[in-house]
Amino acid sequence: MMMLKKDLITRHPLGIQGDETDIISNGEFGAVLSRAGVGKTALLVQLALNTMLRNRNVLHISLNDPVDKITLWYKELFQHLAQDHTVEEASQLWEFLLPHRLVMTFRVAGFSVPRLRERMADLTGQDIFHPDMVIIDGLKFDESTRECLTDLKKLAGEQSFHAWFSVHTHRHEETSSNGIPSPLLAVEDLFDVALQLQPSGTDIHIKPLKGLSNVTSDLSHLTLDASSMLIK
Repeated sequence: MMMLKKDLITRHPLGIQGDETDIISNGEFGAVLSRAGVGKTALLVQLALNTMLRNRNVLHISLNDPVDKITLWYKELFQHLAQDHTVEEASQLWEFLLPHRLVMTFRVAGFSVPRLRERMADLTGQDIFHPDMVIIDGLKFDESTRECLTDLKKLAGEQSFHAWFSVHTHRHEETSSNGIPSPLLAVEDLFDVALQLQPSGTDIHIKPLKGLSNVTSDLSHLTLDASSMLIK
């Protein structure tokens, strides 16, 4: 299984980072921005799979979708990935990866950092699950977001994890001089990396808007395939 994982990491486009390097470090934030339905969750799940393949734990928090929908994203994208790279014993590898992922759901109105802190304390206190990466998918970015993100930043530093967020944008929104869309503008200083998804024909381009100074290659050469949603 270890050889299978290492081989898949090496051949996957995200393998350009190297086996032991994350795009962002502990305590840091990354954002994936796009309009609805373009592929934010698909990209986040593949970032998570890359982390899981390196024996690190991912806590995926969904504020919109139920657990079964999120787990289906993981299973289908892993299957596409295994087929695309001709991975033998894919089903055994999938079972080997599952302990490195935990899906947690909140209702949007019921999500708060104190509540998340309490649920994470239950997991870590009983040595059930210690996340290295946290995904928060569905957080609404508005005038109240800064306080929540500031508290999350503190929690990430205390618990030694990095976090990725999906950020919903709209077609004709205002952008800053460096291209940051308005939903992220008010809290841009809290984010270390921002990636924007831009559809173009059968591909969805991954456009770096901010950060990536610790990545050894330019992620702007990567795209999502619009049919399989795999990173190419």
